[in-house]
Amino acid sequence: MDGVVRMGRIPGSKKKRMWIREGDIVIANPWEVQDSKAEVIWKYTRPQVEWLERKGYIKY
Repeated sequence: MDGVVRMGRIPGSKKKRMWIREGDIVIANPWEVQDSKAEVIWKYTRPQVEWLERKGYIKY
């Protein structure tokens, strides 16, 4: 939402189960130490993204 491009890190518990491609919508928590990096918290599925668009939460 802040318009900054960051490199995201997937935590170990989700690393094997979560694959992220260019264009996916994710929730990322920026690091306090380095603003250019973030930790990926959640990846939205296509139906979830469509629902968020319909409700007006995101403009994709």
